[in-house]
Amino acid sequence: MKEFRLPDVGEGLTEAEIVRWHVKVGDPVKVNQTIVEIETAKAVVELPCPFEGVVAALMADEGETVDVGKPIISVDDGAGPGAPVAERPAALADAAADLVPAPPAEVRQPVLVGYGVKPGAAKRRPRKPSPSGTSPTGGSPAGTPPAGASLAGTATGLRSPEAVPSGVREGGAGTAAPPTNAAVLAKPLVRKLARDLGIDLTVLTGTGPHGSITRDDVQAAVGAAPARPRSAAVTRETAWPQTPAVTQAAEDEERIPIRGVRKATAQAMVASAFTAPHVTEFLQVDMTETMDAVRRLRELPDFAEVKVSPLLLVAKAVLVAARRHPMINSVWDEARQEIVVKHRVNLGIAAATPRGLLVPNVKDAHLLSLPALAGALGALAETARAGRTQPADMAGGTITITNVGVFGVDSGTPILNPGESAILALGQVRDMPWVVGGQVVPRKVCTLAVSFDHRVVDGEIGSLFLRDVGAMLEDPLRMLAWG
Repeated sequence: MKEFRLPDVGEGLTEAEIVRWHVKVGDPVKVNQTIVEIETAKAVVELPCPFEGVVAALMADEGETVDVGKPIISVDDGAGPGAPVAERPAALADAAADLVPAPPAEVRQPVLVGYGVKPGAAKRRPRKPSPSGTSPTGGSPAGTPPAGASLAGTATGLRSPEAVPSGVREGGAGTAAPPTNAAVLAKPLVRKLARDLGIDLTVLTGTGPHGSITRDDVQAAVGAAPARPRSAAVTRETAWPQTPAVTQAAEDEERIPIRGVRKATAQAMVASAFTAPHVTEFLQVDMTETMDAVRRLRELPDFAEVKVSPLLLVAKAVLVAARRHPMINSVWDEARQEIVVKHRVNLGIAAATPRGLLVPNVKDAHLLSLPALAGALGALAETARAGRTQPADMAGGTITITNVGVFGVDSGTPILNPGESAILALGQVRDMPWVVGGQVVPRKVCTLAVSFDHRVVDGEIGSLFLRDVGAMLEDPLRMLAWG
């Protein structure tokens, strides 16, 4: 019997969400066969199986978030003694998961994606203590569970009375303490559903394995029992006394779990905004010549198989301007108190995808010809839209472009991608009155905005960079002269 632990598929990964299982209990599996899709803070990744045998147990449900290093699947390879994990009582899976010995330090899981598990590298997140100083389950303070008991998150999300500290089951001199949701057998998704619907799990009779509460049990209780009011403001009991509280809660708000890409984006933006002193400058640019150049490039045989858009020439202008002003392609190293000037440009393109904001980058974009750059930008966008962007595609960026013009927006104040010192926002190109040769004529105009880290980039350098990008877009021939 072998257990496959969730590997670190990207540097610093601590957890991932199980998106979809490709196998079920009893299925035969081969080495390198895709068994599960997981969503990390950066991408959706398919994990291959490092073992050959028969699936004995799936130790995490779809939608469940699992810590790196925890077992997610058990495979019966016919080589070792002992009962399969699937034969253990589900309610004891919590303790069983924590008692599984870690592999020797020199052994790495033979995964195809990312890195094998580094034993001991993943640490469980501490539970928040209750106001009384006890753990969420009512036992010992957080971080100090009694010997033999496991208070951590589980592979199945079920808890048995045996796994709960005695303080939960007994109170005072042997008297039973009031029942709590923590002592009820229920998976995390079921507990969340009960919280959202205002249902008290302790009053329900479970119909699942070992008496566990199921989703159907909770949903059945909505119509059979009065819901636990969340608050007077939400339930509006005085205004609608005959309306169940759960109905009004559902109508008044929707709660979306913060995880995956959204969680990573939020953390990165907060860290960037409150670490790097941002400065944003704006410039209106006559894009008429650039739009004409885009039309002419589309007619050339070299660009027949790639998409040519204004973004292509903006990207080329940024690459040329970054070479003329290297500090714009630098980064502040707080730990070493150094400014690191990057001699290669990995050009990031912010992409809005169904999974959230991603910033994949074109590696060594400064070395690419214009047709090759067009092909790389097209492939990057297609991969992002399809949800196939991998963590490696988003690592190592040095400067970013965000095209807010596709949303019909003129400009904005973009926040730096962490680890970079500049980001350029491209607004929509639209007809505007413009003075040319003393005459007011309609021209194709857009607004550029560049945000930069003022610790690295002085106002003069930021201004010259923006002015150079604008000058090349006003007259694309300058890209040849300066590039």
